[in-house]
Amino acid sequence: MTPLQWDIYKLLRVNRDGSRTTQYQRKMMAFRFAKDIDALGCRGIRLPSIGNRHVNKAVDRWKQQGLSDATIMNRLSAIRWIGHKIGKPNLGLNNNRAFGLNGKTQTTVNRAQRLTVSVTGKVTDPYIRVGFKVQAAFGLRRSEAMKIQPRWADRGTKLVLKGSWTKGGRPREIPIRTAYQRGVLEEAKRIAGNGSLIPAHKSYREHLHSWEHATRKAGLSKTHGLRHAYAQSRYYELTGWKSPMQGGPSRDTLIGNQHELDIQARQQIAEELGHARITITYVYLGR
Repeated sequence: MTPLQWDIYKLLRVNRDGSRTTQYQRKMMAFRFAKDIDALGCRGIRLPSIGNRHVNKAVDRWKQQGLSDATIMNRLSAIRWIGHKIGKPNLGLNNNRAFGLNGKTQTTVNRAQRLTVSVTGKVTDPYIRVGFKVQAAFGLRRSEAMKIQPRWADRGTKLVLKGSWTKGGRPREIPIRTAYQRGVLEEAKRIAGNGSLIPAHKSYREHLHSWEHATRKAGLSKTHGLRHAYAQSRYYELTGWKSPMQGGPSRDTLIGNQHELDIQARQQIAEELGHARITITYVYLGR
């Protein structure tokens, strides 16, 4: 551990903002920043000496490594959090464009991933296997598919998520519409009992490592693609046509009441995915 990583570790230990997932991701991004700063020749530097000249060096390095703007912006958010905690609110600046980053770049790559029998067959851990299925069936985030308590969440015609399971602490409801969803939920209830889809003998972090290993073994780049597939299936169900991301008509070519139907479908999907803004559906569905 470098001196800077040690300083960051102590800072994180006494500032536990956000969910466990947020805390873990923040730690990984902050440690990555510290390691890169060390590799760039700033060995032995301590947290009070960190400034935007170091942030600029790190961002340049990440760009050279081919990281996406979105990934770099996530790392900058962790750096800004650190800045606020140590009395340097300008650390990381407050404008991604100052680093030549564009947060509004629209991807045209369809990241949807379908869950197949061949994929789940490679997963030996029953908690993770059914966690994959729950994520695909209900469009959950990875952390939600681990924290969910299936027996508590099952309300007959809807799946209810507690705020403590979700990103941003926003509780939400997802309709249970299909026999496949019902079957997956019953399987999850059998495995979890009265608990969550994290085995009782494991911590969240330990189970996350197991999940990531299982993801690689199953040949999935990231299970977040299951959320994309859920959104696209829901869009077709609600509108009757494929989303632009799947080759369907773009929003500016819709005619008549198709515009209103598109808006209604996107709003419904955004709510089911746990987002407040309809524009987030552009990432999943295209525009």
